[in-house]
Amino acid sequence: MTSVLYDAPGPRAKRRNVILSVTFFVLLALLLWWVWQTLDDKGQLNWALWKPFTESAAWTTYLLPGLANTLKAAALAMIIALPLGAFLGISRLSDHRWVRGPAGVVVEFFRAIPVLLLMLFANEFYARSTDISSAERPLYAVVTGLVLYNASVLAEIVRAGILALPKGQTEAAKAIGLRKGQTMTFVLLPQAVTAMLPAIVSQLVVIVKDTALGGVLLGFTELLNSRGTLAANYANVIPSFIVVAIIYIVLNFILTSFASWLEGRLRRSKRSTGAVLGAEDVEELNAAEVGGPHGGGAGKI
Repeated sequence: MTSVLYDAPGPRAKRRNVILSVTFFVLLALLLWWVWQTLDDKGQLNWALWKPFTESAAWTTYLLPGLANTLKAAALAMIIALPLGAFLGISRLSDHRWVRGPAGVVVEFFRAIPVLLLMLFANEFYARSTDISSAERPLYAVVTGLVLYNASVLAEIVRAGILALPKGQTEAAKAIGLRKGQTMTFVLLPQAVTAMLPAIVSQLVVIVKDTALGGVLLGFTELLNSRGTLAANYANVIPSFIVVAIIYIVLNFILTSFASWLEGRLRRSKRSTGAVLGAEDVEELNAAEVGGPHGGGAGKI
């Protein structure tokens, strides 16, 4: 049995795949065993180092407040960056040069600057030009840096997603009398959303992780920064890193799982025309076309 994209593997290929899979899992098991033994030899698996995570004080005093600040900064950055990125991406597709040019300059400028540098600039700006208190300034600086950088990246994702659509979609919309704004709103964007969603979610995951940059140099009390205080009080550096890493993994897994569910829902929705037809769908459509309203070969010339 063959597929449109590749031939089904034969007996030799199946044996090779099994051997490679077994080899990979054996090597992975050896790596995990080596990590475990190394931690054990260094005394990092002693119960005294892990016990604080079974008590409420470590969570209510350090980890949960830091997690709340991480989620707060990430949520604010997402809420602002998503519509701003969509606006900049659509503006770059404008027929008017006075709209397309400035949007392109903004996107290329902020996309070229490291997000940490944007946070530092924003912190200095708020310190010298506003009345924002020193306690709230790190949050403002982190959100500003994340918005400027990620909105520029999201703008390119939106632009690429719209440009990837067949030109016939735009031509068909013009043929039925839709204006360009209506074509973008009702024809192009609904189709492009499902194609752009994986890249958008990847960028949202980056936003969650980049909140840690604010804790490195700006003193923003996010999750990683709170871990440092916890490790200093309990002398459990490695265990605290492992626990925080697991928290980040869970957060990003929840985000990507929700995005996968949303993508599947959009593809199944009748309003979305961005679903990809498989080979069986194409065969059914061809059979219906060949059958036609008048029976067997009515669709053929």
